[in-house]
Amino acid sequence: MYNGIYQITLVFNAGRDKLNKNTRCYMSKCLLIVDVQLGFINASTDHIPALVEALQKKYNYIFVTRFYNKENSLYRKLIKWNRFDKGSDDFKLAFKPASNAVIIDKNIYSCVDASFIKNLNENKIGIVDLCGIDTDICVTKCAVDLFESGITPRVLGNYCGSHAGHESHTHALGVLKRFIGRSQVIE
Repeated sequence: MYNGIYQITLVFNAGRDKLNKNTRCYMSKCLLIVDVQLGFINASTDHIPALVEALQKKYNYIFVTRFYNKENSLYRKLIKWNRFDKGSDDFKLAFKPASNAVIIDKNIYSCVDASFIKNLNENKIGIVDLCGIDTDICVTKCAVDLFESGITPRVLGNYCGSHAGHESHTHALGVLKRFIGRSQVIE
């Protein structure tokens, strides 16, 4: 259980993983797909679902997040944002996750917490590639949380977008280069 918010089980893709038990892998085998949901799809992000669906084939470990907006949240109170109820069309994924993907439902910006990091460490994952929506909010938050937890994040800029528009996406990539390092933002 992650802070009472969600529960995941790490799916091990037997046969494709050849990690030495004592060596942390610094070649990314892990993909974190952030919030590619119907409610975030518009003209600025409609290219993302097909890209991330195809990208999954390159990874042994895949995590997919879905944001939901719980009742009485600060999103509702402070931002006046009332979409993304669990079970609504907004909440549904906009692509088909791989069969070995772990789906993480979250009601906060990031899925990265102590339990998530523990799972990565137990599986000798030292690098996580990130993609998804919104580059300027949840993708950035997840990348920075990984960075601050000692896991190297690599943001795949061409597999990210912002439903607020291309300018928000581009600005976020620039900020991320300062936050986590220029070489961790791959465009």
